[in-house]
Amino acid sequence: MKSLSWAIALTAGILVMSAPLAAKEAPIAAKVLVIGHRGASALRPEHTLASYSKAIADGADFIEPDLVMTRDGALVARHENEISGTTDVAKHPEFAGRKTTKSVDGNNVTGWFTEDFTLAELKTLRARERLPQFRSTQYDGQFQIPTLDEIIDFVAAQSATYGRPIGIIPEIKHGTYFQKIGLPMEQRVLGTLDAHAYTRTAPVEIQSFEITNLRYLRGKLGKNHPNIRLLQLIDDADTQPFDVVVAGGKLRYADMLTPAGLRDIATYADAIGPNTRAIIPLASDGSLGEPTSLVHDAHAAKLEVHPYTFRPENHFQAKNFWQGTDPKQFNENGSVAEIRAYLDAGIDAFFTDDPALGRRALDTR
Repeated sequence: MKSLSWAIALTAGILVMSAPLAAKEAPIAAKVLVIGHRGASALRPEHTLASYSKAIADGADFIEPDLVMTRDGALVARHENEISGTTDVAKHPEFAGRKTTKSVDGNNVTGWFTEDFTLAELKTLRARERLPQFRSTQYDGQFQIPTLDEIIDFVAAQSATYGRPIGIIPEIKHGTYFQKIGLPMEQRVLGTLDAHAYTRTAPVEIQSFEITNLRYLRGKLGKNHPNIRLLQLIDDADTQPFDVVVAGGKLRYADMLTPAGLRDIATYADAIGPNTRAIIPLASDGSLGEPTSLVHDAHAAKLEVHPYTFRPENHFQAKNFWQGTDPKQFNENGSVAEIRAYLDAGIDAFFTDDPALGRRALDTR
């Protein structure tokens, strides 16, 4: 998921306050959920079984695997298909010749790409911390890249151990890109979920920044998968879903967040996933501002709101929650306070890099 400049968009009037806001908005979800963003990615290298294990131990209701494809059609968990930032691939001389530049969703990206590796080859790599400027690298080199099958089996075992359901919220990354190179992901994701007894009944929510694949999935799911919901992710206000770009459309994410746009999303999705700052933008001094009408408008369209991402370091928090002046400072109290402000705004679930802090914010309000 991505960082947005929502404060600028709001100032420019891209999002319109369509209704007066109450002091607090009530969630429409029966239970507000804590989602382990890429696991407990503030504490372990993201998208590893160790990260998911820590998230579950710390009270996450859901864990999130971002999904990309290998050359031989396996679904693996990486934030991006370019893996130099999250693995030790650059240290493997046998793969040096596979470094290349590709256009991914309209952006030129240089590095090593999962679709150029077999699953067996990827299994020789080890994960590393994606944000070493903020987070410990003590676990670098210890963990493999997991497949979706392995993640499901792991979560099923953890659910049995803890005696509670643990949801999985997979994101289909770059759906149009993978379809264009002959590795369509959507049906393979559904097939994998159907192949496991756990994900035939456990809570599942499939997410995407694109629209076409979610509409396709809605048609495929029908009434046969009551445990599977769909989440429309929302990127920067003045950008477009890449499938819309490819189709020559004009729809922007800002248009999708108008009352009419939200009603359209509700025809195929159950929730939206905006950046936190689309809900409460930052003021000019970097402190937390006033809520927009987004949560209210989404709820009016019968959509839940699952924002991303709360992180424990000062750098990622509103200035009024900082502890000290070091951007790298691990600031538990600030993160808890910020999450509570968004809970007051009526969110129905939230992504956090530190599920223990999310659990604390939710359970001790």
